This record gives sequence, C-alpha cells and structure tokens, in this order.
Amino acid sequence: MTQNIVTGVAGFVGSHLAETLLDRGDRTIGIDEFNDYYDPSFKRKNIESFRDRPNFELIEADIRDLDWNALLKGTDFVYHQAAQAGVRASWGQGFRSYTARNLDATQIILEAAKSSKSLQRLVFASSSSVYGNAETLPTSEKTCPQPVSPYGITKLAAEQLCLLYYKNFGVPVSGLRYFTVYGPRQRPDMAFHKFFKAVLEDEAIAIYGDGKQTRDFTFVSDAIAANLAAASSPEAIGEVFNIGGGSRVSLIQVIETMEQVVGRPIRRDYQASAIGDARHTGADVSKAHKAIGYQPKVSLAEGLRQEWEWIQQVY
Repeated sequence: MTQNIVTGVAGFVGSHLAETLLDRGDRTIGIDEFNDYYDPSFKRKNIESFRDRPNFELIEADIRDLDWNALLKGTDFVYHQAAQAGVRASWGQGFRSYTARNLDATQIILEAAKSSKSLQRLVFASSSSVYGNAETLPTSEKTCPQPVSPYGITKLAAEQLCLLYYKNFGVPVSGLRYFTVYGPRQRPDMAFHKFFKAVLEDEAIAIYGDGKQTRDFTFVSDAIAANLAAASSPEAIGEVFNIGGGSRVSLIQVIETMEQVVGRPIRRDYQASAIGDARHTGADVSKAHKAIGYQPKVSLAEGLRQEWEWIQQVY
C-alpha cells in the first residue's frame, strides 16, 4: 500500500489532499500543529470527515520537533503543504514565524529526505507570491522572481532549498506555485471566505485599493490534481510549476460574479491598498500542462458557487 505524508493536513489544501489520497486507498499520515494563526476549530472541522479512517494517522506536532528519519521509512510521497501563510502578517515581529515554519521546517524535511530509501517524490507547495509584481502577464516560470512581501521571500527561499537538495543529493522534489487557491475550507483570513461571510452578515466587504487589481484564481480541486500529477510524473522531478485557474479577473469582476451566485447586491467598503500585495497575478500554465498534464477544470462561477454553499453550512 502506498504511504503518504501530508504536512499541514488540517489546513485548506492539505485536508482536501489527504481526503483524496484516502479515497483512493492510500495510507496517509497527516501532520499539523494546529497553531493559532486562525481559529484551530476550523482545522478540526476540516479533518472531521476522515479523522477516524483506518488508513489515516494524525500527528499533532511542530514539524521541527519530529524524527523525520523515522517518519520517512516506508513513505513513498511527501506533500509538504504546511506553511505560515498570509502576506500582510509577514511584516515586523511576525516574520520570525515565517522563517521558522516556511524555511526551517522545510530544511529539516529535506535533510531527512536525502537519506530516504523509499521516497519517490516530495511535492512542495510554493506560491505565486514569489513573482511579486511580475514584469509579464501571464507569467511563466522563466520570469525572474521579485517578491514584494516577506512571505514571498520565505516561499522563494524554501523553493531554492528544495532545488539545492535535488541538485546536490538527488532528493526527488517538485514545486508548485499556487495562484490564489479558493473553495470549500478556505482559510477565514482569505478574501472569498471573508466576502461571503460579510454577505451572510449583511456587512460591506473591505476592498483594498481600487478593486481593479487582478488575480488568477485556482479552485482547490485543480490544486489537488496538480499535486497528484506532480507526484506521479517523472518529468516533474527537479522542476517548479505554475498552478493557476486558467483566467485572470479583476476583484470587481469577482464581486459581480459573487452577486450572481448569492442573488443580491454586495456592499463595498474601499480602503487603502495593502503593503506587500502584488497588483496583478496571472499564471502561464503551459509548462505544467506539457510536463504533468495539468489542466484547470473548474470555472470561477462554479467554484464560487461551491464555496458559497460551504460558507452557509459553516456559519
């Protein structure tokens, strides 16, 4: 039986990924420290549907405190989804948790991976934040990364660590640069979650800047498909791929689509632009399509409908 490790298993993407792996019959070890970056009760709910499955083992711990040499014995795939997320919180004193959870934790896993006899792939969850204000749109992996936030700096550095361990020790890594993932179980600090919650509570949604900033939004099931493809394709080893949703839209367009989904107007509260937010993001996914067969399938309207249904159940 295939054995996987999913770090950040109780998080947004990690919980979906673990559930998918269990559904196909794999043994899966999930690791999560349930820190308080957002309410841990959300994370507990994320794993409710598979917490008691016989092929699932939950380890509640900080990645840095575990014996990774022992954990990797017999493990075929590691999906490293754990990270300290959030652009705005990465400034100031908060930066220390970003270096600890995004860099130190990744290095510890890589150090153990270099002597693993069973490991077939380590898939690392990176971010479009590494590009910052990209010079070209849509942005390809050949574009020079220029992060505009401390968070983006740590994700880029962790990416480079992965590639160093591949080049020097043959660790079979593959990196995925997620472009704004959304869908059910989305973190409460992320925009769509906050927007839909505000709609439920009949409050205005906060818009930082003029609303004309654009993003490439990726539905969570497409991000999961990318992880599975990166794990199984030999062409993915030693490579980094953009994982986007297939279309770039402005925040105003998103809100208009949300209004269609919820069936009523949404009030808007325009505020000053946030420091560290890129003005535009857009993924050129042709490399991922060619190498691992990645093709986003869920439209923004359908994805928003699914997240709206979930939000109404949560609140």
